[in-house]
Amino acid sequence: MILIADSGSTKTSWIAIDNSGKHLFETKTEGLNPAVFANEIITNRIVTNELLFTNKKKITNIYFYGAGCGTKTPKNNLISIFEGVFTNSKITINEDTKAAIYSVTTKSAIVCILGTGSNCSYFDGKNVHQKITSLGYSIMDEASGNYFGRELIRDYYYHKMPTEFASNFAKNHNLDADSIKENLYKKENPNTYLASFSHYLVNHKTEKYAQQLIYKGLKLFVKNHILQYKESSELPIHFVGSLAYFLKDEIKIVLKEYNLKIGKFERKPINGLVKYHLNN
Repeated sequence: MILIADSGSTKTSWIAIDNSGKHLFETKTEGLNPAVFANEIITNRIVTNELLFTNKKKITNIYFYGAGCGTKTPKNNLISIFEGVFTNSKITINEDTKAAIYSVTTKSAIVCILGTGSNCSYFDGKNVHQKITSLGYSIMDEASGNYFGRELIRDYYYHKMPTEFASNFAKNHNLDADSIKENLYKKENPNTYLASFSHYLVNHKTEKYAQQLIYKGLKLFVKNHILQYKESSELPIHFVGSLAYFLKDEIKIVLKEYNLKIGKFERKPINGLVKYHLNN
């Protein structure tokens, strides 16, 4: 049994197949970002999933692609956790950028992730290149869910939101200062908490204030990430992730402003990953 997983900070999608490619089961867990979550939390999220736990000894190969797996220490921590649970498995762990790439192309391209966090890579057809070392949600991640969530909260407290938008925003979220600070500084998953506010932005994206905020974030992403690659002027720019999928019309407009080539939009890379592994 082969287990393929695509993991962000919010959720992880799992698909099990046999050697012929037949789907055996699909399931989801919460996110398993080893750069954000403690080992105990990650372990608990795996073993409390009934399908993963009951099939753990049948799994021979795991191909795991995840946020937070781009540096040595968190990657090794995750390998150690998996070895303790899936005792009969050969484990291969890659960062989520490779999942994004393999889900949309096998040819040279710029591939971007816009979900809870954000990322951008250049794929030359064989190897992945990254100009930026991500420092995470607190100071980077432009145009991500947590970026937009942070901007919404800041604008609300700095009284920069239009009155009606602010009133409706407050009706849909607990914006009590103590509650926000507790979620940001005392509770787990502050990046996921911030990203939860971005759903409101997407659902009201036709309003003028929302449009301004969205275009500001997308343009920052283009300048700080995509344009780092000289190849971006010639190659298609693909986007992966839920936020990219729901903001694809706005992304297309921004790419055209910078004379960049519009590529594919893939909401869930897991299906493309399965095809990739079956073909390779």
